[in-house]
Amino acid sequence: MARKIGSRYTAHQILGRGSAGTVWLGEGPEGAVAIKLLREDLASDQELVGRFVQERTALLGLEHPNVVSVRDLVVDGNDLALVMDLVRGTDLRTRLDRERRLAPEAAVAIVADIADGLAAAHAAGVVHRDVKPENVLLDMEGPLGPGGAHPALLTDFGVAKLIDTPRRTRATKIIGTPDYLAPEIVEGLPPRASVDIYALATVLYELLAGFTPFGGGHPGAVLRRHVTETVVPLPGIPDELWQLLVQCLAKAPASRLRASELGARLRELLPMLAGMGPLDVDEPGDGQGADAEEPPAFAAPAPGEGARRRGAVPLVPGGRPADSNRDTHTSMRVPAPDELAGGARGTARAPRAAGAPRPGSARNRAAARRRRLALATATVALLAAAGVGTWIATDGDDAPRGPQDSGNSAPAVP
Repeated sequence: MARKIGSRYTAHQILGRGSAGTVWLGEGPEGAVAIKLLREDLASDQELVGRFVQERTALLGLEHPNVVSVRDLVVDGNDLALVMDLVRGTDLRTRLDRERRLAPEAAVAIVADIADGLAAAHAAGVVHRDVKPENVLLDMEGPLGPGGAHPALLTDFGVAKLIDTPRRTRATKIIGTPDYLAPEIVEGLPPRASVDIYALATVLYELLAGFTPFGGGHPGAVLRRHVTETVVPLPGIPDELWQLLVQCLAKAPASRLRASELGARLRELLPMLAGMGPLDVDEPGDGQGADAEEPPAFAAPAPGEGARRRGAVPLVPGGRPADSNRDTHTSMRVPAPDELAGGARGTARAPRAAGAPRPGSARNRAAARRRRLALATATVALLAAAGVGTWIATDGDDAPRGPQDSGNSAPAVP
């Protein structure tokens, strides 16, 4: 059902939903457009509306081939909307869901495009603050690039900043998507351009591996890993690419590259990636690590709130989860230093080779029992050869026991 958006635009069809609002296929004086209509409760917030108007000049002036341009900002009664260029294609999350991981050449080409778009935004003083696959659009009508990649454009500029008003988030709150949040955001520092570089490097890691370097489990555990853990290497990629990833995932913002440098460096690596297939790694763990058994240190779900997919919580308090299961915004309090420092034990997520058992899985436990059995058998044989009769006890129910003697017993074999 069509609806008017201000005096110049008509929204015809819903293209997608998010916790902050709904994206419509619309029509304006210059043809087809995409209209992001923010939720009514946000539109009734006068503080947010004022910020919305203040951001108008910066957002309308941001033009680049790898940025989805904002054409207009509409404030009309209960309607608060961003009118943007219509990109005919899909978002990067949809492609990632379909293919699980991309060939390195295509992944690097896409990320280089986004780095170029970020360079233009940062030069204009605009920080995106929510770089993730959902906000990367692939133009299916554009020319194919390296690795068969379609041109990539970054969208949703300004949305996180508009929502992040002092009244809603104060100094004790953070807004963003847990898997892609830079450590300095988790620690309560103001977002600068370097947070976009960290998020984009996380996206590149995800395109290559099929999972994010610090994701998995409760959002609080994810935030803690960003601060306390070191990224685990991915097997099978050139060292030059890995070193670039490590630099852009550095905990210290000053150690990361600028967006223009990242884009240029990635394009230099494209020739050596030609012809490489997707990496042959599997996602680490199956939710049975330390974080799965450890109660959340902070930001626990409200009583009676059902379990959700990883990070799938509203962008702002009071918002409903989006229809899409990929909506991963969150708002939670900044963890205290002792909460951050207490979570590093055993939570590193090392990628495992394809076919290897998942840690904590039945297959993994069976393998451990077989190793204990082999160790116990070898010990029995060694003691028998030495003429010593003894009990052999292990911590596995299926481990063998040696011949009984005069009550002597050996220590348990681990």
